[in-house]
Amino acid sequence: MIDVAAAILENSKGQVLIAKRKQGKKLAGYWEFPGGKIENGETPQQCLIRELQEEMNIEIEIGDYVGENIHFYDAGPIRLLAFKGKITGGEIKLVDHDEYVWIDLYLLKKIQLAPADIPFVYLL
Repeated sequence: MIDVAAAILENSKGQVLIAKRKQGKKLAGYWEFPGGKIENGETPQQCLIRELQEEMNIEIEIGDYVGENIHFYDAGPIRLLAFKGKITGGEIKLVDHDEYVWIDLYLLKKIQLAPADIPFVYLL
């Protein structure tokens, strides 16, 4: 099983940041909460700080733990750990995504989210 962390970043309007996976990547075209694979010896929080710096050029502050979801993709199972957070520095520049948007929570149910991310919509 692969351990993955996701950041549910909120802005001052109470909206959350989602990003659309780039064409050519697994789950291309799906929206997701940004994050990535947890490396050996890394905490989920350290992973999120690293991944969002690498993939979006932003610095974040990690907040409350939201929950965990185990999802079985064709390539195998992942354990997704989600944390709230906020951007503290940098300007978003996408590397692994085609676009991003700040979205109201009630609209998340209408977006094509990556399957592993969907349970977190109901926990928010």
